Amino acid sequence: MSPAASSGRWRRFGALLVKESIQIVRDPSSILIAFVLPLILLFLFGYGISLDTNLVRVGLVVEATDAPSQSLAGSFQGSRYFEIVPAQDRREVIPKLIAGDIRGIVVIPENFGAEVAHDPQSARIQVITDATNPNTAKFVENYARGVWQTWLALRTQEAPPQAPVTLEPRYWFNPELTSRYFLVPGSITIIMALVGTLLTALVVAREWERGTMEALMATPISIPELIFGKLLPYFALGLGAMAMCTAIAVFLFGVPFRGSFLALVIISSAFLVPALGQGLLISSATKNQFIASQVALLTGFLPAVLLSGFIFEISSMPQLVQWITYIVPARYLVPSLQSVFLVGDIWPLFLRDIARMLAIGAVFLIFTALTTRKSLE
Repeated sequence: MSPAASSGRWRRFGALLVKESIQIVRDPSSILIAFVLPLILLFLFGYGISLDTNLVRVGLVVEATDAPSQSLAGSFQGSRYFEIVPAQDRREVIPKLIAGDIRGIVVIPENFGAEVAHDPQSARIQVITDATNPNTAKFVENYARGVWQTWLALRTQEAPPQAPVTLEPRYWFNPELTSRYFLVPGSITIIMALVGTLLTALVVAREWERGTMEALMATPISIPELIFGKLLPYFALGLGAMAMCTAIAVFLFGVPFRGSFLALVIISSAFLVPALGQGLLISSATKNQFIASQVALLTGFLPAVLLSGFIFEISSMPQLVQWITYIVPARYLVPSLQSVFLVGDIWPLFLRDIARMLAIGAVFLIFTALTTRKSLE
């Protein structure tokens, strides 16, 4: 290629970038999608979704008045995890469990005092849980087990049982087991999948609807110049949206950020390639903003929610669905973002996921180039 031709190509490409940037500034819809929509969604995800159950309402049935039974009942009433509904007969609280007013029933039987006097280790209590919500049922079981073991340890403090093994659990990266710490980075993935796809899904379709695509087609600009000229301004816009989401996650929701800013930028850039490329492909194929937005929601948002591993564990899915998840870019952003927030820089993991996201993005861009024609048909 001669220097003059090369200079002309760069001049056309620069002019297209300037034109797209001015169009973004003049068109408030792009700004709304890039900054207002993520803001709303992040607040909804951050404040509306929580897997923590800090206070569970349960019924406490104490069938005896002896000292051990009353002592254990006091331990349950003093627990910060339970809101106790007291009763002397389980028939008083079973209707409340059926109606969903309480999530479980703890029964201290009438022979509990005698069993404790004989052998505290053999004493038994009964815990009934509402398993319509398995997570809450597990919380009730574990919290009740914790109260029981604490009470038993205090009672046998003078002659503690000789356990052959002492189990001391350690929780790495999230020692308080705060669900928000991994939900917020996962939410950013869902938001960026939707925003990235929507941003470019409307670009080419808008040009066709406004009739300005004909003017572009009349210029000597090539298809690759057209694709990258439309991609790069929205790429910068997507990075800005990611920076805003990260700042909100750290400074508002208090999510720790243990990785590096460089790693975050590289990972985000790699994810935006398939997200924006998918939007461009949709826009080029549909040529209609309404249809493009609907297709973007179906193919960008839903797979990111259902198949990224953010909500549902991928290893628990049917094998066919697990294979499908390999073509969902969000599957690779979820673990990378959660690692860069909670763990730090794990470059072997990042490089593997970055390569896969770029490969998917390259496929989208190739198909976009193949479906974009410089003709008015």
